[in-house]
Amino acid sequence: MGGSLLKPVILIGIVYVILKFIVPNIPGSAPLPSSLIFLYLMLTTTGIVIFATLSGESKDAFWGPIQRFLTGENIGGLQAVRYAVLIMFPLLVGWQTYGSTATSDAPPGENRTIHPAPPGEYTGLSNPVAKTPENIMQGKGFYAAFCSPCHGGNFDGKGPAARGFNPPPANFADPTTIAMLQESYLFWRIKKGGVGLPIEGMPWKSAMPRWEVELPDEWIWKIILGEYDGAHQSPRTWE
Repeated sequence: MGGSLLKPVILIGIVYVILKFIVPNIPGSAPLPSSLIFLYLMLTTTGIVIFATLSGESKDAFWGPIQRFLTGENIGGLQAVRYAVLIMFPLLVGWQTYGSTATSDAPPGENRTIHPAPPGEYTGLSNPVAKTPENIMQGKGFYAAFCSPCHGGNFDGKGPAARGFNPPPANFADPTTIAMLQESYLFWRIKKGGVGLPIEGMPWKSAMPRWEVELPDEWIWKIILGEYDGAHQSPRTWE
C-alpha cells in the first residue's frame, strides 16, 4: 500500500518545503500566509489525482491501495489504523458542523460596519513595545518583508500585488484609515486578516491574510509602530 502512494506524499512534502522555507528567501519575495500555502497544496493534490487517473493502469495503482484500506481487504496490521480513521473522520466532521451552526447567545451584529468592533480580548489593548527609533526601524523592516507587496513601500496601498485585489489594500497614508483607528484594532486585523471579520464587516471582507501563525505578537506590534511612522499618522486614542 505504501509504495504506490509514497511518491505523491513525497511530492506534496517537497511543495510544502518550497513554499514555506524557500520562496520567502527569494529576493523580492515575502513569506506566504498559511491559507495560501494550504491552497497551493490542495492544487498540487488535485493535479496528482488528475495525473493518476489518466489511464486505467495508473488509476488502479493509485486508487487500489486507498480502496483496500477503506474496505479492509489485505491490509494486515493496518486494521487498527483503519478503524481509527473511520471513527475519527465523522467525529471531526460532526464537531466542525456543530461549531459552525450552533446557536450563540451573543447579540447580533449591526449591518454594514466598515470598521467593526474587535472581539473582547482585543478591545483596549495598548502597544507593549516602546516607541523607540530602533523598534520603529525594525517594524518597518518587518512591514517591508510581510506587508509592502500589497500595501506598498510608501504605505499608500499600491504595492506590486495590489492590482490583483478587490477591495484594494488599505492606503495607510490616507487620514481616513489607520489614523481613525486604535492600535488594538490593527493588531486584531493583522492577526486575523480578512477571514476574521465578523458578519457586519462582510461587505468589506478582503484578501488580507491572517498572520497569527507566521508573526509573533511582538513583531505585529512593531509593524504597527512602523506603519504609523511611515504613513506619518498617529493612532486614535480616547484620551
